[in-house]
Formats: sequence, C-alpha cells, structure tokens
Amino acid sequence: MPIKPPQADRENLYRIFTVAESADSTLSKIERQISSNLSGFLQQHIVTNAKELAELEADFVDTQLPEEPIFVSEQADYLLNQVVAHSVHTASPTFVGHMTSALPNFMLSLSKIMIALNQNLVKIETSKVFTPLERQVIGMLHRLIYKKNTDFYQRTLHDSESSLGVFCSGGTLANVTALWVARNRAFAKTADFPGVSQAGIYRALKHYQYEGIAILVSRRGHYSLSKAADVLGIGRQDFHAIPVDANHKVQLDLLRQQCEQLQQARIKVIAIVGVAGSSETGSVDPLAEMAAIAHQFGIHFHVDAAWGGPTLFSQTYQHLLRGIELADSVTLDAHKQLYVPMGAGMVFFKDPRHASSIQHHAQYIVRKGSKDLGRYSLEGSRPGMAMLVQSGLKIMGRKGYEVLIDLGIEMARHFAQMIDSSADFQLVSKPELNLLTYRYIPADVYQCMQHNHLHHSIELNAAINRITKQIQKTQRARGKSFVSRTKFGFEGNEACPVIVFRVVLANPLTTEAMLFNMLQEQRDIAQEAFLQPAM
Repeated sequence: MPIKPPQADRENLYRIFTVAESADSTLSKIERQISSNLSGFLQQHIVTNAKELAELEADFVDTQLPEEPIFVSEQADYLLNQVVAHSVHTASPTFVGHMTSALPNFMLSLSKIMIALNQNLVKIETSKVFTPLERQVIGMLHRLIYKKNTDFYQRTLHDSESSLGVFCSGGTLANVTALWVARNRAFAKTADFPGVSQAGIYRALKHYQYEGIAILVSRRGHYSLSKAADVLGIGRQDFHAIPVDANHKVQLDLLRQQCEQLQQARIKVIAIVGVAGSSETGSVDPLAEMAAIAHQFGIHFHVDAAWGGPTLFSQTYQHLLRGIELADSVTLDAHKQLYVPMGAGMVFFKDPRHASSIQHHAQYIVRKGSKDLGRYSLEGSRPGMAMLVQSGLKIMGRKGYEVLIDLGIEMARHFAQMIDSSADFQLVSKPELNLLTYRYIPADVYQCMQHNHLHHSIELNAAINRITKQIQKTQRARGKSFVSRTKFGFEGNEACPVIVFRVVLANPLTTEAMLFNMLQEQRDIAQEAFLQPAM
C-alpha cells in the first residue's frame, strides 16, 4: 500500500510549494527583509570582514541531516547572519583582484523570473520559448564576432541541423566544447572509419596514421585548456605551451616552428588557441597572424576570449581583437564583462555545421532532428541564463557596454600611469585591456636595480617576491581592498619568475582615489612588516 504522510505534513508541504499571493504574507515580509539586508551588503565598500576562515569553518561542522523542518524566517536569519555577513563583497569597488564585479541592479530582479520558471534548456519540452530565445542571444553575439550578413542569420539562426554556438556554465566548458569539436573534426568519419567519437583515440590515430595528438597555446593560456586536453584523452604532456615575448604575446616564429616539428613527427595538432585577454596579464595574442599559421597547416583555430571578447562592443578598442573573426571557434563568458550572474559561458562556431560533430541523442529526451539544444551541449540540465544575457543586451545596448569597456580600459591606463610615477612601485605588465600587474619595491632598492641593471637578478627578485606575497596576504586579510597575485617570467624570461599584484578594473564604481588609497595601504603594510628597525 502507498505510504501517506500525515495530513498536517501534507498541508505544510503544499504551502511550501504554493506561490504566496498576499502582499502581507510571511514570505513577502521575509523577501523584504532579505532585500534590505542584501542592499546594505552590496553598498558596502569593504571587501570582507576580518573573521578568519578557520573560525568560519567551526560554524559548518555539523554533518547530521536535519530531522525536523524549521521556519523559513529562521533559515533566512541564519543565511543573513552566517553566510551573507561573511561573504566576499565582489561588488565592492575596491575588490579589483579577480574577474568578478558588480552586477547591474536589474539583474537581481530579473533573476527571480528565471529561478521561478525553472526552465531546463536541454529540451524544448522543458524550455519551449527559452530555446529560440537562447538561439537569438547566440546569434546576436555571433554577429558581433563574425559580422555575417542578415541572410546568413535568417538561414542558420533556428536551423535544426546546425548551431551557431553553445551555452555553457562557464569558460572552462566552453573551451572544452571548442576543443571537443576540433578533435572530432580532425578525426572525422570516413567511408571506412566511424569517427573518433565512435571508435576512440587509439583507433583514430591508427586509421589516420598519426603518432599522437597535440594542442598549442601560449604560456599565458588559461588552465581550462589543459583540463580540456586531459578530458579529451590528449594528455597534458601533449598540451604545448609556446613561449611569450616581453609583452606576454605568443612568439609566432616558435609557434610555426612547433607546428613544423610536430608535423614531421606525425603528431596531429588538432587546435591552435589564441588568447584574447589573458587571465594573468590581459594581453591579446596576434590573432590574425595565428589564424594564418593555423590555415597554413590545416589546424582548427580557437580563440579564448572569455575575458576580452566584449571589447568588440567598443568602437575605440575593438581593433585590439583584430583577427578574432578568422577563428573557427570563440569562447566568451557572459558572467565576466557582460555583467550577468555566475554560470554563463558560450562558445561560437564560425561554421554552424561544425557543432554537428559533437551531437548526441537519446530517445527519451534529445531526439535526432529536433531543435533541442542539449544535442550540442556537454552538460545536460542547465538553466535559462540566456534570458539574463538578452536582458543585458537590450537594457544596456551596444552603447552601454561600450561605455563600460572604455571606462575599464581607460581606468587601467590611468592606474598604470599612477604606478609608473611612483618611486616604489614597478609596472610589470602594461594594460592592453583593463588588466595589469605590478609589484612593490622599496624606493632605494628600485633605484639600485635600475642603475645597475639588476632586474633579472634571481636572488634579488626572490626577496622582492617574498615582500609582494606578504603584502597581498595581509591586505586581503584586512579586507579594505583586494588585489590578487600571480607569478610568471619577467619580460619573457621564464628563468626569472616574479610574483606580482594583479588588478582587474571592470567595476564602473572604482575610482582613481580608491586605487591611490590601495597603493598607500600596500606601502603602509610594507613599512610595518619589513622596514621597521629591529628592536
């Protein structure tokens, strides 16, 4: 016999899953309380409070599943006091260390629509209008990148046999998807071979008479690309990182040389990856020249523009991405410089037929010949984030995004000038987009380095690295402002690695005065920690 819950429990469950209608309902009051609390949280300029992570962990040690239910108001109070209060203020204008920034206010309201509808984009039966909406958004951004004519988009936008791109949860899966397509196209189906997706890599290599597979990218390539090599069975040893020059751009002669050597060794290069906005330095590879090399050797050319892609909105700075339109595929993250909540990455294909190389079907959900978007996605169930991307594109428009992009790049250049004019800070990588790196060096030491040409002294840089690391950790712990840190070869010399402060200027609320104060705080920390005379 079926087990029936007690009537009281059934009524409680019914209330939990029923939309509250009264404006004075308990849930409405809780929503107002949460909204007020979040508004206050988001308006604060500090990055985080000073409570240590170890202290916070002590509040989350109970692993017993709750047996009895509690009131929503109790859980709301708990979240506000124990979670919100100790979260990172990524919206703070002094949080300039990562590629996460403030969201436009309308995103918070419109997100409620997406959550309430709870659409699943794997299948039209669970998304309906969200499917053509997502295809429209993909088409808008595809047009921004590739600038095809109106007839092209009329033919391809809602075509069930092709796809202009794929929505993903982020840039990592977008890059994996792009390289998945590249791999399957490199070992495609023939009259006597079912294709690598059916036969596997071993049989593909044997059929095409290759000794191995490789992916080429600069040393500033994102770590998601090596993950892709791992997941696709290529192996990280065959993920070749090409040296960069002093401006952190791939060295074209070495890239071409590597292609020639691998070709002679019967190693199939399935993709060359150009970087349009390095996560470490914001640098942009010479994309047009890389595309020419890829074309010469018959290699899929992918551009990772997860960060820098929206630069195309700017008429002033879009030339920095010259050649991106030559790419076979392009990654772009909407949750970065399109200012939507986390969980929105995309990959675009110049030829919409290329997506067919990764199609998967299932009779119960993603049928062959349907317009179900799950056919092309590595993910199955996923939310309708395209609704928020479309909202941003419509509410702010190209001109609105242009203002944001221009403001970020120009603020980065002003900050670089501020650093350059300081006697005790060194600009390590000049901002090409809105990201730069620098480090603190005591003024007398810096002067000595310049006078005696000691910039590549391993011993001296090791000492400066320790100072930089300690300043960054102390500043992060204090919570007034935040910059991240990274480590790479100085002026293209990988034998002389330097630890640097990394700053990302994407928040339109960040001011020059805030950046000036941030530098002063770093000076103060250095003075307190390292330059006090011994007692």
